[in-house]
Amino acid sequence: MKTPPARIGCVECDLLVSVAPLAEGERAKCPRCGHLLTANTRDGFTRSLAFALAAAMLLAVAMAFPFLSLQASGLEQVMTLPGSAYQLWQGGYPAIAFLVMVPIIAIPSFMIAALFALLVPIRAGRRASWLVPTGRVLFFLNPWSMVEVFVIGVIVSLVKIGHMAHVILGISFWAYVAFALCFTAALTNLDRVRLWERIEELSP
Repeated sequence: MKTPPARIGCVECDLLVSVAPLAEGERAKCPRCGHLLTANTRDGFTRSLAFALAAAMLLAVAMAFPFLSLQASGLEQVMTLPGSAYQLWQGGYPAIAFLVMVPIIAIPSFMIAALFALLVPIRAGRRASWLVPTGRVLFFLNPWSMVEVFVIGVIVSLVKIGHMAHVILGISFWAYVAFALCFTAALTNLDRVRLWERIEELSP
């Protein structure tokens, strides 16, 4: 008995598309706008979990070491990611401190935890009551994560600051760049359609 085609709504143009079951390595794109609807990637869940684990370790390193230091006129200022948010808060900029901590640290950390909560039982084939709400929260938070935007913004700022002071990039900076790559790869390898299909199979 053949599996009936799944009806998938394109997140870009809202076109409802009937997609037949995909063989390994196949992809389905929206016929109207060309947006990728779903892909049957080999070991997609395993890759996503591996990248999430690497991202978690790199984020811990980025939080523990200096991000960068500025040297000018014989003075040196060392900045860490948590310390920068705290200094902004103490300096009377709570909104900017919030934007530093939440979109680039808090939300990505919660999303990594959600990936673990989803992928560990899915790969083990175990039922779990938290799969559905965790999946919803993960995809709800995805647009609010600003990891890539922060990295690009820092690089642009360094170009301007470099004319005024000597900038030394710390271990935390390179760890966060590597974290951004692993974090993005973890989400890229996680196909939403296949994830929900697996959650429906395992949900009690």
